[in-house]
Amino acid sequence: MDIRPVGVFDSGLGGLTTVKKLAEYLPGEDIIYLGDTGRVPYGSRSGETIIKYANQDAAFLAQFDIKAMIVACNTVCSTAFHVLENVYDFPVFEVINISAKAAASCSENNKIGVIGTNATIRSGAYEKALKEISSKLCVLSIACPLFVPMVEYDRTDGNDIAALTIAGDYLKELKESGIDTLILGCTHYPLLRGVISKIMGNDVSLIDSGAQTALHVANVLKERNLLSEKKTGGSKRYYITDNVVDFEKLASRFLDSPVDGLVEQVTL
Repeated sequence: MDIRPVGVFDSGLGGLTTVKKLAEYLPGEDIIYLGDTGRVPYGSRSGETIIKYANQDAAFLAQFDIKAMIVACNTVCSTAFHVLENVYDFPVFEVINISAKAAASCSENNKIGVIGTNATIRSGAYEKALKEISSKLCVLSIACPLFVPMVEYDRTDGNDIAALTIAGDYLKELKESGIDTLILGCTHYPLLRGVISKIMGNDVSLIDSGAQTALHVANVLKERNLLSEKKTGGSKRYYITDNVVDFEKLASRFLDSPVDGLVEQVTL
């Protein structure tokens, strides 16, 4: 038994999609979330800046004596995970390789698409992970830099004309390429599932990187006997680096439950 909390961080709110799934799989676990909302998005930053921010985020969570950390940010995983993975004496999880395995298993025609921030796509991390699984996989990656601010500003409705126009422009090449599986390579993107599905069609399977990672983490904690053994009642605490009121409003939508009184603004 291990009653220590699990730490999760992201550049903004996107990692809450991972928190939601983790709480579903492990309802008895305490979770501490850090969203660096004051510096979002990370995807347009330089590699050096992303590494600096990632180190600060991880160090903040580590002070809570956590038993595991999830880097619920594709941009950080693609650019800075190699810096974080060997620093701490607890397991640190990333979102890319798990999602790549899920996509490879799902695809029937070996044509897989990846969408993400500029930094994630520029890194080629998903292509590398997928090619290591199978050289037969054909991978097409497209950067969608406006998707994160669309989510942050609540432009996610499947009937939103502006959202559909932007998504249609980004996804045109992917749709024409004949992919049957699309990795949502940013934990913000599941909130745009309705928009993306409308553009891509029902025949394209969408792989949620945050959900896949949450399931993997739950299984690993069980295997390593790191669970608290509580069946329900896990607590949640949220730390952010910008406006609490705005975060509470959007976070409640991400999590389908209120977070009032559970959010604190901090300086990293």
